[in-house]
Amino acid sequence: MKKIAAIILVLLLALPSCKYFKGKKLFGGKKDKVMAEWLIKQDSVRVADSIKKVQDHLLAVENARLDSIRMAEEAERALASQYNIIVGSFVTPAYAQDWVNEYRNRGYDPKIIKLEGTSFELVSAESHKSFSKAVSRLAQFQDTVQIDAWLYVKR
Repeated sequence: MKKIAAIILVLLLALPSCKYFKGKKLFGGKKDKVMAEWLIKQDSVRVADSIKKVQDHLLAVENARLDSIRMAEEAERALASQYNIIVGSFVTPAYAQDWVNEYRNRGYDPKIIKLEGTSFELVSAESHKSFSKAVSRLAQFQDTVQIDAWLYVKR
């Protein structure tokens, strides 16, 4: 009987203690809470860093786009003040591009000039800043390369 009583007494003492220990952590209850908060903060920092990287990338792409637009506008302004030797005038952009490729293969630096208010595209084989240089070059160009080339000045 003493053995049974001792077993029951041990069981009674063990059962509530198991429930007690299951509900409470033996070691580091506060440490685990602090660690969980720290991990949450680290995740927040990682997300913020990812967002910052995406924003930086988008800003770089936008700056590159704006630089490209600025350079195109500068090139257009530069063409506007130059005297251009025109070797072709086309309504179809593909034909203008073919003509540009043809003159590029001949060693020139051709450009397409779009006429405002029309659908025409002019193919310029050369551009010059001075009128006298452009006229003398046009005469040579008509004699040796293309007889029906002409001079275009955009103002």
